[in-house]
Amino acid sequence: MITTLVVVLACAVVYWFPVRRWMSRWGSTPSDLRRVMAGDALLGNATYSGTLSVSVNAPREDIWPWLVQLGYQRGGLYSYDWLDRLFGYLDRPSATRILPEFQHLTVGDEIPLGRGPGWPVGAIEPYRSLVLDMRNMGGIDWVWQFGLYPVDEQRTQLVSRSRVYARTVWARLLTSVIEPAGFLMTRRMLLGIKERAEARDTGQRARNARTVRLTSALSQAGDSWPHAPLSDRVSAWTSRANAAAGPAGTMGSAQE
Repeated sequence: MITTLVVVLACAVVYWFPVRRWMSRWGSTPSDLRRVMAGDALLGNATYSGTLSVSVNAPREDIWPWLVQLGYQRGGLYSYDWLDRLFGYLDRPSATRILPEFQHLTVGDEIPLGRGPGWPVGAIEPYRSLVLDMRNMGGIDWVWQFGLYPVDEQRTQLVSRSRVYARTVWARLLTSVIEPAGFLMTRRMLLGIKERAEARDTGQRARNARTVRLTSALSQAGDSWPHAPLSDRVSAWTSRANAAAGPAGTMGSAQE
């Protein structure tokens, strides 16, 4: 009995200090932790604050569209879809493309969830910040915000910060219990957005490279046959264009 109690207490101490601290600042740089974000002032006396961050190899213009289409029957949550669908927060897998019909989000709009209250938009600055204000919605006040901070021309720091104020002892216990699940889902969401933004950026670079390669091939074909008959020049252009496009008209390899 005493041995079991000691093991339980040891596990609790390990979780409460190093593990919980790691979860509350996963991926964050010192500047991310010090940074004042747009929604911080909405909840000054937080009983919990966590800042998670991921570096995305894409400009913020390629990340923002995925953020604004969050939600049920919209773009989804980009997390563990099977869990979100199991618990009724989503009705379909998260989007893998940008949905133009959900690109307009303003203060006062509500990002819907399939189960439970939606997330009201408290503040928004396009391509920079999105603040979801869930205060005065029960025993727990919650402000959840996302920030996009350029590292250089092609890299962006995507930051998620949750600030929570639990009004009662029971509410504080509840937030402590759900912290691990919240960490896992939020971490997966950030990685899901990163994967989508980087894939879109990579795809655009590949398309640009293919265009340059195809244009160059056609130009070379024209230069090689300056005085040839039109039919011969067309044949040369077609041959070089097919070669530039790659096998079976795939427009070459995306790995440039």
